[in-house]
Amino acid sequence: MKNSSIKTVVAVGIGAALFFVLGRFVAIPSGIPNTNISLQYAVLGLLAVMYGPVAGGLIGFVGHTLIDLSWGGSPWWSWVIASAFVGVVVGLFAKKLNIHEGEFGKKKIAIFTLANVVAHVLAWVGVAPILDMVMYAEPADKIFAQGAMAATANTLTAVIVGVLLIIAYTKTIAKKGSLDKQ
Repeated sequence: MKNSSIKTVVAVGIGAALFFVLGRFVAIPSGIPNTNISLQYAVLGLLAVMYGPVAGGLIGFVGHTLIDLSWGGSPWWSWVIASAFVGVVVGLFAKKLNIHEGEFGKKKIAIFTLANVVAHVLAWVGVAPILDMVMYAEPADKIFAQGAMAATANTLTAVIVGVLLIIAYTKTIAKKGSLDKQ
C-alpha cells in the first residue's frame, strides 16, 4: 500500500508539471478569448487511467493552478475546478480500462473516448460556466461559448493524443503468458 501511495504522489508531481508545461507553453489559440487548444488533457487522461481519480483530480487542480499563476494573476478557480473534475471523471474509468495489463484494444479505446467525452462536456459546458456565473458574475453568452470551444478542443486532443499515448504505454508492458520458460 505504501509503495502505491508513493507512486501516486510522484505521478501527481510529474503529471502536474507536464500539465503545466503543455498548458503554458504548447497552447494554441482557439479564436475564442482566453480559450486555447492544448495537449495537457491527453497527459491528464493517460495519468488518470494509470493512477486513478485522486491522482487525476490533483494533477488537473495543481497543473491548472500553476498555469494560471504563471500568467501573473490569480487562478481562475472555476476552470481549475473543471480541470480537476476532468481528472477525477476520467480516473473513475481506470479499473474498467486496466491498462496495466498491456491491453488497449477497440473496446477500451471506446471506453476511454466515452470517459473523455463525458468528463469534458460536463466540465466545460456545465461545471466551468456555472461556476463562472456564480463566482465571477460572467455573462452567460461569453462563458458558454468558451465552454463549448474548450469541451470540443479538449475532448479531441485528449482522445486523439491520449489514445496514442496509452497505446505506446501498453506496448511497453509484457502480456501475461508472453514469457516462455526455458
